[in-house]
Amino acid sequence: MTEIISKWTRELRYKPYSEWDDEYVVALTNSVASSKWRTGYHIEPKTGLLNDPNGFSFFNGKWQLFFQYYPFGAAHGLKSWYHLESEDLIHWEEKGIALQSDNNYDSHGVYSGSAYPIDEEKLFLFYTGNVRDDNWNRFTFQNGAFMYTDGTIEKFDNPLVNQPEETTDHFRDPQIFRYQNQFYMIIGAQKQSDKTGAIFLYKALSNNIKNWNLIGELTFSRSELGFMIECPTLIFIKEVPVLLFCPQGLSQSIHPYENIYPNMYIIGETFEPTNAAITNATSLQNLDEGFEVYATQAFNAPDGRALSVSWIGLPEISYPTDKEGYQGMLSLVKELTLHNGKLKQYPVDETKSLRQIEHIFHRSLDTKTNRFELELTIPKNEIVELKLFSNADETRYLAFTLDSVNGKVSVDREFAGERFGEEYGFKREAFVTKKEEMKINLFADTSVFECFVNEGERVISGRVFPDESQTFVYLHSKIDLSGKLWRLNNQKR
Repeated sequence: MTEIISKWTRELRYKPYSEWDDEYVVALTNSVASSKWRTGYHIEPKTGLLNDPNGFSFFNGKWQLFFQYYPFGAAHGLKSWYHLESEDLIHWEEKGIALQSDNNYDSHGVYSGSAYPIDEEKLFLFYTGNVRDDNWNRFTFQNGAFMYTDGTIEKFDNPLVNQPEETTDHFRDPQIFRYQNQFYMIIGAQKQSDKTGAIFLYKALSNNIKNWNLIGELTFSRSELGFMIECPTLIFIKEVPVLLFCPQGLSQSIHPYENIYPNMYIIGETFEPTNAAITNATSLQNLDEGFEVYATQAFNAPDGRALSVSWIGLPEISYPTDKEGYQGMLSLVKELTLHNGKLKQYPVDETKSLRQIEHIFHRSLDTKTNRFELELTIPKNEIVELKLFSNADETRYLAFTLDSVNGKVSVDREFAGERFGEEYGFKREAFVTKKEEMKINLFADTSVFECFVNEGERVISGRVFPDESQTFVYLHSKIDLSGKLWRLNNQKR
């Protein structure tokens, strides 16, 4: 019987895809398919590792989405882009590997990037090519490709942007966007001068996406932004600039966070490309107060919405599914809005199409599948305990404490199932206004939860790995309180 690889050498990680034998791929596929933690309506890899969402866009009458992918196990190896397509942001058709390492400018991995429709016939894919020499020195190239309406892809012959002298080899994740009828690009970097994180801004010359000019380092914060910034995304909500980014190594004295690396955002007043600046920006804020959200990618959709999707996973963390040969998933697609100067994130309205049977529950309910949406309103000045993924005797569970007295939502996954990432703790907290009614919409899907407080004023997401007996929901309250629970469709294709 073929064993799933658990110890990954550099040689294995960068072994060409064509050299993996069919017997191993079949064994890996069977191992993943038999996992008890496979979800019903979240995007996961069929095998191997999924991480950053890439190329989120609308083209050829459909939503396009890619993710960074390594097919042969739960390891960060020779990366490619995997392609998904949807008509409604809920049902995703798998189109297969779209971009793969096959030239001198991406020989050691197709890394993250973005996409933009150039015309009705072509979707421009902008990505980082990872290259290593014989001494394992890294070189990065910002490459381009066209995807045509028939799904075929044509890579450009030469890189579009080379690494500038101002940065180290940590220079990646280009995001293309259009502002005032002009193409711009931002990219994450580490500065050569002091080895700190930064974002650089480029402008396309005469709207020619094959020619880019460096404007300079984007200024938006006076804080030192760790040692590297990954996955920057700039969107505009009613013309207000909102910048999402992942500052690796950020000091917790600047803004507290508990994960290995945070996913953060700022809201600016104006975007001034000539000066490479976002003016009068807010302080840094956590995009998600939970355990696992990273590399969020957003874009301004043609229907007027600002849409985002995240990797529910983190770099440099092992997960219980690793031993089964897979890791990682994507979040629900969320719409981003601004309310009184605050960012809200909430699943797109199309998500309601997943709803099946509605249940009204008071104290307990056996969900059977852990695949549901739960809606609960806590009156002002009440404290309620909610247990998900619970067994019948409430000794194993994911615990939420919903405290409208102090305006606090606490989550504890210490007893939720197989433990992992223990060095980063079991508890997280999010805060809203005290002494006011609190609304919770919580999506559970076998081994993941996404909790939206007050319609997305705060978001708390994370993974859990329960056993088969943990399918109950329990509600403990001093007052008579009821909630709605919808069983949700399995949307895997």
